[in-house]
Amino acid sequence: MAAQPPTVPRGKTSLDKTLKKSEEVAADVQRASDNLAVVNTVLEQELPDEVQVGEVAQAIEQTGQLEQKLAKSAEKLAEVNAALSEEIEKRREVTAERDESQALAEELKARIRSDNKH
Repeated sequence: MAAQPPTVPRGKTSLDKTLKKSEEVAADVQRASDNLAVVNTVLEQELPDEVQVGEVAQAIEQTGQLEQKLAKSAEKLAEVNAALSEEIEKRREVTAERDESQALAEELKARIRSDNKH
C-alpha cells in the first residue's frame, strides 16, 4: 500500500499563515479606527466652538471621515477573513475526504492483488 501524505494540521498551510497575517492587519486597522474616533471625539468636545473654524474645523471633519473609512475597512477585512477561514476549512475537509478515498482505493487494490494470487 502506498504511503498517504499526512493531512496538514491547522495553522501550517500558506493560507493559514495568510489568514493569520490578515487577522493581525484587521486588528491593527480596528485599533487605528478606535484611536482616531477617540481623538476626533476629544477634538470636537474639548475645542470651543469659536476655535472649530477654518482649518481646525476641516481637520476635525477629516479625522471623522478617516475614522469612518478605517471602520469600514476593518469590517471588510473581517468579512474577507471569515470567507478565507471558511475556504480553508472546506479545503481541509476535501483533502481529508480525498485522503480517505485514496486510502480506500489502495486497500481495495491490495485486496484484489491478494485475491488474484490465490
